[in-house]
Amino acid sequence: MRPRLPAQGRFDAGPGAGARTGPLARHHAETLAVSTPGRGTTDITSQVARVVGASEVGDGLCNVFLHHTSASLILCENADPDVRSDLERFARRLVPDGDPIFEHTAEGPDDMPAHVRAILTQSSLCLPVAGGRLALGTWQGVYLWEHRLSPHRRQITVSVIGT
Repeated sequence: MRPRLPAQGRFDAGPGAGARTGPLARHHAETLAVSTPGRGTTDITSQVARVVGASEVGDGLCNVFLHHTSASLILCENADPDVRSDLERFARRLVPDGDPIFEHTAEGPDDMPAHVRAILTQSSLCLPVAGGRLALGTWQGVYLWEHRLSPHRRQITVSVIGT
């Protein structure tokens, strides 16, 4: 039987596991609504860090999940914005808008390329939590990468679990 982690309470190893219990496990989740200006990156590091802080989890994991198929999440250099500009130019070359290879064009010439870009990147990130804080590297930031040309409002669920 697989162990169960309740939203708040002691770790339950299931029937037959004896009287062993682990440290108090916590789970906290929030859904963020993020407005994008259109194609490009939006820094969401502080919003994710706020959810981690509100979770009261000291050590654990933070999962960030994007509920869309034409945008993605990236863990990226946060010191030099040229890195994100270069990524956008690379993606534009790799998957150009209006490419005649695409049949799915009902939502515009940028829609299918946006889906391809999202598939090639990621819709979720798993990040460490240590000492009650998001444990990113010195030059790392969490970004929502909008692949559509027009502005959108994107839903992101941030879930934190740990002790």
